Amino acid sequence: MSGYQAPLRDAQFVLRELAGIGQVAKLPGFEEATADVVDAILEEAGKFAGGVLAPLNASGDQTGAVWKDGAVTMPPGFKEAYGQFVENGWNGIGCDPEYGGQGMPKLVVAAVQEMWKASNMAFSLCPLLTTGAIEAITLTGSPAQKEKFLPKMIQGTWTGTMNLTEPQAGSDLALVRSRAVPQGDGTYKIFGQKIFITYGEHDMTENVIHLVLARTPDAPEGVKGISLFVVPKFMVNDDGSLGARNDAHCVSIEHKLGIHASPTCVMAFGDHGGATGYLVGKENEGLKYMFVMMNAARFAVGLEGVAIAERAYQQALAYARERIQGRDLADGSGPVPIIRHPDIRRMLMLMKSQTEAMRALAYVVAAAHDAAVRHPDAEERKRNQAFVDLMIPVVKGWSTETGIEIATLGIQIHGGMGFIEETGAAQHLRDARITTIYEGTTGIQAIDLIGRKIAREGGATIKAVLGVMRETNAHLSRQSGDDFAAISTAFAHGLQAVSEAAEHVATQFGKDIKGVHVGAVPFLKLFGIVAGGWQMARAALAAQKKLAAGEGDAGFYKAKITTARFYADHVLSQAPGLSYAVIKGGPGALELAEDQF
Repeated sequence: MSGYQAPLRDAQFVLRELAGIGQVAKLPGFEEATADVVDAILEEAGKFAGGVLAPLNASGDQTGAVWKDGAVTMPPGFKEAYGQFVENGWNGIGCDPEYGGQGMPKLVVAAVQEMWKASNMAFSLCPLLTTGAIEAITLTGSPAQKEKFLPKMIQGTWTGTMNLTEPQAGSDLALVRSRAVPQGDGTYKIFGQKIFITYGEHDMTENVIHLVLARTPDAPEGVKGISLFVVPKFMVNDDGSLGARNDAHCVSIEHKLGIHASPTCVMAFGDHGGATGYLVGKENEGLKYMFVMMNAARFAVGLEGVAIAERAYQQALAYARERIQGRDLADGSGPVPIIRHPDIRRMLMLMKSQTEAMRALAYVVAAAHDAAVRHPDAEERKRNQAFVDLMIPVVKGWSTETGIEIATLGIQIHGGMGFIEETGAAQHLRDARITTIYEGTTGIQAIDLIGRKIAREGGATIKAVLGVMRETNAHLSRQSGDDFAAISTAFAHGLQAVSEAAEHVATQFGKDIKGVHVGAVPFLKLFGIVAGGWQMARAALAAQKKLAAGEGDAGFYKAKITTARFYADHVLSQAPGLSYAVIKGGPGALELAEDQF
């Protein structure tokens, strides 16, 4: 298995040229995110990811987390790595400085998180859930709850979880049955079982702070009757010290296809008299609060797609350079490294181009999130928030689906050796496979996209975004050379495809809701491909500008243009067919389902 090298050059390019870190650093509260500071952060994160986390990836997969008598033991090296992670301050990089965080923009955090996920996805899931819990408490918790829980969670001394799913309530949270009984002293007794709880129990920290959805006795039925509670593993005394063990226990962990080093727990609350919990915010508004964590997690899972793709590409590239097999088609010489074979190069370019497109789109969405939160102009905040809301299901759904495809290509490049666990290529695919499922399946993301984000507002936001994309293509069309002509033509066809499909969704949603839903996932893929093509086009334009000015690494910038051209020819070219499936494919699929199933 090859090592992991953080893609610093590409990350820096995207941060500066596409996501606009310079503009983000001008937002109130982000003034410390200067170019020098950000470069230093990325460099140190890359060292930690490659030197500490990556070496534990394969061994953690092989050993896995182990459950015994209610306790979970992490694989060798994980506890020590987490200690270094906390000691170096990585856990609080994007958190509120008032409670010990560093307050870096989400854009910078996204670039750093990609490195954790690429180097060791199983490890990265622990701080991911903690970050989501921190955000939920920060935005909705009481002052007392913030003082009690946030400092040590931000430091990383305590970790956090998100407890939604129950055996009978997967994505349909209206079916949640967990109970919260008021005790008359401001606390509640929590009873119920939760499943699929990532890092619900482990031995890396002294406490785990669970955020739990449950119903109070008089709560209305359905999602309107769900409340959110903080339930610590160990009670926290007024002076911040740990008290008695709470009645929250891990009764088993799942045996999974991948991410073996990440304990996926079945949590039992209240089997021994009731777990003490504290209401977060108002009763019956828990689902709204939990979606704070959910949206943060969905974006982070989208980054997992980017990260796994990068790791799989690096390994496939290294193998293709070393593996000697076959003869060169042009001159018959050989045997040669398989990277000389056209189909291997095609697959490598599919991996590279799509990974760069996904990274660019994710970082641009992260920058928009920063503007939505911190921009001084209310209209700019609103516009950026609308863009973020539109793109979150795309970043999550498209990036994870594509990440799986790229991990599969990595195995294909390895040939038979890719099917052998010792090479490590298979682990990337196994680890990636969950990403399209948790925090809402691709189908759920697609339904959210066509329903809440397009049909509900008549397509207003997507039309505005397409208008910005057309401005980019107008700039493309003014460039000279075959590469830019090809990119512009493919992008224009992609824009037309998305425009027609979005109009179909907006106008037909109320008339043929089932037919439109059949095309939901193809529409998400279509929009992802075109949005990725938008970023690749912007990258080519930025690279051309640098070349014209004689600045920087000419080889890097020429490669950017070549990669954008490849993406246009091999990926953007899929857009018209997907649009056809969205517009024409609904009725036939429904008839087939009725006739055949």
